[in-house]
Amino acid sequence: MLHGHHAQEGIMKKNSLTKLLALTLCAVLALSLFAGCAAKTEETAPADSETTEAAATETTEAATEEAAAEETTEQPAAEEATGLLAEIKAKGKLVVGTEAQYAPYEFKDLDANFAGCDIWLAQQIADSLGVELEVVDMAFDGIIPAVKSGQVDIGIAAFTKTPERAEEIDFSNLYETSAQLLIVKTGDADKYSTKEALAGQKVGAQKGTIQSQLILSALPDSELFELEKYPALALETQNGNIVGFVVDQAVGEALVATSDGKLEVSNFQFTAEEASFGKAAVIAKGNEDFVAAVNEVIDKVVADGSYQAAYDEAVELAASLGL
Repeated sequence: MLHGHHAQEGIMKKNSLTKLLALTLCAVLALSLFAGCAAKTEETAPADSETTEAAATETTEAATEEAAAEETTEQPAAEEATGLLAEIKAKGKLVVGTEAQYAPYEFKDLDANFAGCDIWLAQQIADSLGVELEVVDMAFDGIIPAVKSGQVDIGIAAFTKTPERAEEIDFSNLYETSAQLLIVKTGDADKYSTKEALAGQKVGAQKGTIQSQLILSALPDSELFELEKYPALALETQNGNIVGFVVDQAVGEALVATSDGKLEVSNFQFTAEEASFGKAAVIAKGNEDFVAAVNEVIDKVVADGSYQAAYDEAVELAASLGL
């Protein structure tokens, strides 16, 4: 009996060990499965995160590109060049206002072609701009209004640069300086050589010129007498209706040379402070780029001596024509 009991007890212990082993294996298996699932979950989560981040990045980049495209579309195109210089180039010609009765600066030859050193200068400016030259002949005192209104692009007519004119017009750089002469009837050179001698006398000048202003400022006791043209002033002087007229040196010398001995240069002299005049072209205000283009030509022809050569040739031509 004892033996059987021990045998039965042994069998029960054996069964218990078997169950314990089975439970242990199940637990291990369960833990393994749980760990596997956990690992799988951890591996899956970053993949989902990366996908989300990639999608977000693509969306941001797309939005940025779209915004950049909109910004580019909204930016205005660069403005085209405007102003007088652009207009001159667009129409293909430079329109110059002058008075062609002021040799050697501007006059007409025997074929009625415009000539003179100012016309030569105008041609140099037109050539530099790559356009044709058109010259409009008009009364001297109408040139600045024509420039201001746009009737002509530029005025080149031996204009003297003055502060008064600069208030309504822009000047180019100076291209020539000239002394001022008093032209009188032959035999009166010494008679009218002082301001005292000219006091109370009629002294002539072309209307609207710096010479008129010079008479008013330097000869306040004289009476200003104005006419439109210098040949008419020369005739008035020869006839004794005025004692003389004030004019640029080159023009005065030409008028004396063609007067058949009836005119001469007075021994009267203006001081440098009274009459130190320089010649410049006139351009409507607000056209700085055009002024710069004109100045570039003027500076060049003055520096290389070509303007002086053109001036000398114009003096000779005017003399040969009796102007």
